[in-house]
Amino acid sequence: VWGNVTAVSDHRGDMASDGAQGLYVDDRRVVSVLDVELVGERPAPVAHGALGAHAEFFGSARTLGSTTPDPVVEVRRSRDLVTGGLVERVGIVSRADRQVTGALRLRIAADGAPIATVKSGLTDLARLAPTLSAHGALFCDDWHETRVALEPAPARLVEVDGAVEAWFDLDLGPGDTSEVVLRVTTTRRRRSNLDADPGGTLVRWPLRVTGDDPRLERTVEAAVSDLTALVLTDPEAPDDTFAAAGTPWYLTLFGRDSIWAAQLTLPLGTGLARGTLRSLGRRQGVRHDPLSGEAPGKIPHEVRRVPYLDPATGMSLPAVYFGSVDATALWVVLLHDAWRWGLADDDVRALSDVLDAAVGWLTGDAVPDPDGLLKYLDDTGLGLSNQGWKDSGDAIRFRDGRLGGAPIALVEAQAYTVHALECAATLADAFGRDGADDLRKRAEDLRGRVRDHYWVTGEVDAEAARPALGRYLGLAVDGSGRLVDGLASNMGHVLGTSTLTRDEAALVAAALTGPELLDRFGVRTLGTDNGGYNPIGYHTGSIWTHDTAIAALGLAAEGFRSEAVTVATTLLASAEAFGYRWPELYSGEPLMGRPAPYPAACRPQAWSAASAVALLTVALGLRPDAQSGTLHVHPTRPAAYGAMRVEGLRLGPGEVDLDVAADGGVTVTRATGGVTVVVHGSRSGAEEGR
Repeated sequence: VWGNVTAVSDHRGDMASDGAQGLYVDDRRVVSVLDVELVGERPAPVAHGALGAHAEFFGSARTLGSTTPDPVVEVRRSRDLVTGGLVERVGIVSRADRQVTGALRLRIAADGAPIATVKSGLTDLARLAPTLSAHGALFCDDWHETRVALEPAPARLVEVDGAVEAWFDLDLGPGDTSEVVLRVTTTRRRRSNLDADPGGTLVRWPLRVTGDDPRLERTVEAAVSDLTALVLTDPEAPDDTFAAAGTPWYLTLFGRDSIWAAQLTLPLGTGLARGTLRSLGRRQGVRHDPLSGEAPGKIPHEVRRVPYLDPATGMSLPAVYFGSVDATALWVVLLHDAWRWGLADDDVRALSDVLDAAVGWLTGDAVPDPDGLLKYLDDTGLGLSNQGWKDSGDAIRFRDGRLGGAPIALVEAQAYTVHALECAATLADAFGRDGADDLRKRAEDLRGRVRDHYWVTGEVDAEAARPALGRYLGLAVDGSGRLVDGLASNMGHVLGTSTLTRDEAALVAAALTGPELLDRFGVRTLGTDNGGYNPIGYHTGSIWTHDTAIAALGLAAEGFRSEAVTVATTLLASAEAFGYRWPELYSGEPLMGRPAPYPAACRPQAWSAASAVALLTVALGLRPDAQSGTLHVHPTRPAAYGAMRVEGLRLGPGEVDLDVAADGGVTVTRATGGVTVVVHGSRSGAEEGR
């Protein structure tokens, strides 16, 4: 992936239009077929790898060259995504002891299909008619012109069934190499609602981690590379960047996803948060519109280039859709936390009107009933029936598996709002604005409502088939006022929001790390004994990387450091199993000892990749105070992942490097920009570095 460009292929590097494969630009499939044949043979895949905007594929032509047991003709493909397209080098390497002759064929086709059509599973799509030239071809749809250029010029270029076939003559001696360069360049024919371009060159994340556990280094390296590749610019202010939610389905601005990605990566700097806050703030709701879910002060759920229409399900969403109950509170929290990490006061002041409107929605339209709980309801039948982060239709389940009825009041939405109101109060005090006392009073009232409405008394299995559950937080209150008592990971998002007392947080920690929810690879979205549990269900038992990371952060914030490390290390196990590139979600029930990815999971995905930074936050216990120029470090003891060196943490304009010993002791090796690092919990008292 590179910004608005993403490529999906098989392990050979080939793309076929009978699934999701292809090259996408601006959520349109500009190349639907791209394959390579050598003397009529598809190379056998040997190895492949992808990171950020680069991928490589290694194959062999089994029937060419010497008659030996080993393949002697290699096909090496190197693919780089660039702004507007890709550059691919197809190299043929001969290890044969005799002359190898034959023909190389590249086949290319396009269908211009919208991403929603592809995601729906429709495959019988008409191809675009190509216009041929000496060096390539041109494809046009309503939105793009796509030029395919080949170097050197092919010996023969023809159209067959709507596909361009380019033929190259090969004549290779022992040790010879021949290369064909394919360039795909796409230009827009008209404007869309969000002509977002790649923004990876605008971010600087110098984070580097080395240490005893090599999994951490590789996980962080891959995450930073993928996050960089997912960065887009706001076309209304090209200096503002945000993380696209994930590829291929959600390569655009999402409220919740982009906010969480910026939130989790604050230790790397505030630039992404600044751009995310501003980009979403520009599109904040100003009126009431039932079709889009817009309301004054509400932060959008997603911003698409064009309206989203799923021809299979009938889901129809406008280009700017507001179907999110939690993005607004999360926006407020991000503004506060970015300020604590060093976002400039002037940037905070410039967003004060957005902040006021967001708080107005949280305390107004979001609370439709006298019970005072934030709720959502899609009464159009065209949008999302569930509007928290678990937004699939079957996500909100009672313990016996029944579905909760609308309108729904999610437990984490209440907790996010408690946190947001407290954050808004802190900002009001800091910037000399009125209303802090009222905000804190509202937060306290909502804490009481969570206490009154969401606690499940626990259960005892009369046959002792499973351990008795203690008290835990249910995941929602449904439209009939009933507590939806399903055992779910939602409670993990409540930790660290100042919603719970210490004793209440301990109950949540116990449930969250109990055998029903905690798997060796992460926290399950739904407990194993809950009705409707499905280990590969989208939100009904699968594991989401970011969900597990948030649980670990919340446990650490509440003081349950050992439990937080236990949860965090499950993510290292899953990262290793997935080649250090987490998918959006996966099944924890192993296949040959490894978790299985969800079939349609985004990979890379922004908040999954950003979870790598959360691993460091948990281990180091980072607490920023940019207003005093101080970074507080509360390391786990012993060290969570063994001895390690962390370079490139940022607080405001300063950078910090730390060495962590195996026993958890921290040495500050570099602190620039006037930053003071205070290490807590050391045997000799606080350690400081400047």
